[in-house]
Amino acid sequence: MTRKGVISLRFNQDQGCFTCASEFGLRIYNVDPLVQKLCLNTEKVGSVYGAEMLFRTNIVALIGGGNVPRFDEKAVVIWDQSRGDATNSVVLDITFAQPVMAVRIKKDRLIAVLRNQVHVFTFPNNPQKIQTFETRDNPKGLCEVSPYGSNLVFPGHVCGSVQIVNLDRTQPGQTTAPVTINAHKTDLACIAINQPGSLVATASVKGTLIRVFDANKKSQLLELRRGADPAKLYCISFSLDSAYLCASSDKGTVHIFAVKETELNKRSTFKKMGFLGQYVESQWGLANFTVPAECACVCAFAPNHAVIAVCVDGTFHKYVFTKQGNCNREAYDIWLDIGDDMD
Repeated sequence: MTRKGVISLRFNQDQGCFTCASEFGLRIYNVDPLVQKLCLNTEKVGSVYGAEMLFRTNIVALIGGGNVPRFDEKAVVIWDQSRGDATNSVVLDITFAQPVMAVRIKKDRLIAVLRNQVHVFTFPNNPQKIQTFETRDNPKGLCEVSPYGSNLVFPGHVCGSVQIVNLDRTQPGQTTAPVTINAHKTDLACIAINQPGSLVATASVKGTLIRVFDANKKSQLLELRRGADPAKLYCISFSLDSAYLCASSDKGTVHIFAVKETELNKRSTFKKMGFLGQYVESQWGLANFTVPAECACVCAFAPNHAVIAVCVDGTFHKYVFTKQGNCNREAYDIWLDIGDDMD
């Protein structure tokens, strides 16, 4: 159990807010300045397994879970905070035959992720299921959708593969076949997609490499090396302008890579020496900073070359990096101590 029962953390689509789903309900925070925007205790929502904001609207998708759930773990619940009255704040409830691992929403689609399926619905008015995609066993609920594009990405059938679906081609009464990219030889640990949906990043359970693909051409663009030793990756995320990518792992280091100006990334000093093998072909991070080791965290970008890391131990880290590879801490806080006590 993490501090105060934090179950999951997730940034919203513009990376300016994050949700905390916990044994004690749901909290939503603004990143800059760091302030609590919403606190829903267990009396209102019960314990919450996962949550997804719709940009900065009053709409939040919830999944029940934990020790005192009010909502079914097999359901996606849409909560509209603008309703005011807690008894009438649930505006939609979609129940499935199996537990929901994750939920993603955008302005016109709702995506529910089960262990072996991804369900796509129209949204928000009178949701209709458009299509169901079969996946490899997906206990982490890996799935991402581009906020301003049409691409949806989730694990494929083959170990280490991803499937990409163009949601503009998934309309009621129509079917579309996903395109598969064989990204890794081992199972996926993380998936990320950029804002327009043109780039997809993947990492495997080995945790040493992050690969970036052109989502439209289905070709590999970059291979980024987090490190030489295996690690458990918690999060990978593109900046809003797709110029950078950050990644967090159980090594306690958040790495920052250049995606557009790739010459900024470090290369091995032993580039001419063949005994390093594949290492010489990979690009190493432009900059990095540390957070509590083996403490799960999610990371995202803020304006002016800043990276935010929000950890399950309640700590908040903001670092500013330069193109020269310097990285300096600008802010540190205990986000769990901000606002009303959920106990």
